[in-house]
Amino acid sequence: MSDRERRPTGRSGEALRLVSVSKVYGTGDGAVTALDGVTLSLPAGSFTAVMGPSGSGKSTLLQCAAGLDRPDQGQILVGGEEMGGVGEAALTRFRRDRIGFVFQQYNLLPTLTVEENTALPLRLAGRKADRENVRAVLAQVGLGGRLGHLPEELSGGQRQRVAIARALVTRPGLIFADEPTGALDTRSAREVLRLLRETVRLHGSTVVLVTHDPVAASYADSVLFLADGRLAGHLAAPTAVAVAERMTHLGDRPAGRRAADSPLTEV
Repeated sequence: MSDRERRPTGRSGEALRLVSVSKVYGTGDGAVTALDGVTLSLPAGSFTAVMGPSGSGKSTLLQCAAGLDRPDQGQILVGGEEMGGVGEAALTRFRRDRIGFVFQQYNLLPTLTVEENTALPLRLAGRKADRENVRAVLAQVGLGGRLGHLPEELSGGQRQRVAIARALVTRPGLIFADEPTGALDTRSAREVLRLLRETVRLHGSTVVLVTHDPVAASYADSVLFLADGRLAGHLAAPTAVAVAERMTHLGDRPAGRRAADSPLTEV
């Protein structure tokens, strides 16, 4: 990217910290270690891509970091506040207030308009949807003229922009994006990635992007690499070529235990 000076403003401190986080699926001989003592820290107002071979544990990392799944061991802190040790209802409220999500398959409700889909997180949280705020967010993502359209009337790129608006409407400090460009053509994918970049630059949000695409990863400030459930490297100011080369070396690792890697599923 040619605009590295676009470093975010408006927030300071640490957005996300994982301390010795481990996650195992199954028991006995069938147990699979998805995360193996992962420790990391992401500063507020940063854009980080997470990459690794299939089965490396990258989506499991996001699931645990976002509170969609609970680790077996370790601590997870969002904005300095630990997520562990609370009930499901409290955890759900925490996610709705502090975290935004963007998914590959959009997860828009087909019977709701663009404006209604965007306002949905506010209504689910029992908060009054400020129409002016909702429309301002939609204008920001280029959909100010599509407020009354249904999802089926939109292109894939436009649907993903609605999903980004929905993630932004609660003004979360932390946004997780799981393969958000996987179902898009090249042009639409670039638009979505630029929008994610803009959320960092304009709002100081922290974005964590799981992707298999070196070009998508090149939009981030840095890339974290996973292999077999462990951190396997870090690349600052990434380019698509540098990311692809690093991934090639990760793919050459010895055969052995593979970590589970399941997609994010929550709306």
